[in-house]
Amino acid sequence: MRLKTAVHRRIKELCAERDLNLCGLARKTGISHRTLSNILGQRNQSMTLHTLQRICEGCDITLHEFFDSDLFRDLE
Repeated sequence: MRLKTAVHRRIKELCAERDLNLCGLARKTGISHRTLSNILGQRNQSMTLHTLQRICEGCDITLHEFFDSDLFRDLE
């Protein structure tokens, strides 16, 4: 799996665990619904670490906890 795909899947996984849709995640992170939609729809070719950190904060986890997932094992 590619890193970008793993990151998208992890964000979707966290949202599902917290019963968050894009609007809820947008409210918790301060990131616009459109930006999140572009990120999760993989239309955004890059995402900054700052954006990822804001997503983690919105999900009440650390960056370490974000990457501590089987999704990030055996990346291409």
